[in-house]
Amino acid sequence: VQLQASGGGLVQAGGSLRLSCAASGRAISNYVMGWFRQAPGKEREFVAGITRSGSATVYADSVKGRFTIIRDNRKNTVYLQINSLKPGDTAVYYCAADRALWEAGAKRSADEYDYWGQGTQVTVSS
Repeated sequence: VQLQASGGGLVQAGGSLRLSCAASGRAISNYVMGWFRQAPGKEREFVAGITRSGSATVYADSVKGRFTIIRDNRKNTVYLQINSLKPGDTAVYYCAADRALWEAGAKRSADEYDYWGQGTQVTVSS
């Protein structure tokens, strides 16, 4: 599967963005999906994950209540709705796919994911 992330940009603190991750080559329903981010000089960190059915989600504590991960298997796309942006959210955001069983939970470790998109830059100004 190929993943294409988009939707990043430059926004002011307190603003919102909706990131998209479009999949091609295989149905996204075959994968647990995750979003990660990497800020300059820092390691890649888990942001959010969603099961194949979309029935369960997990979030990093730093984004809980502000970020929402959603999937639309019919459109072969996963979204990350980001609200109340903070300068600390500035990073390149990556989507990733994990070949997992139907109701497997989303993993927080990047090593668990098999496919990665190219990333989309989110910059938050104060």
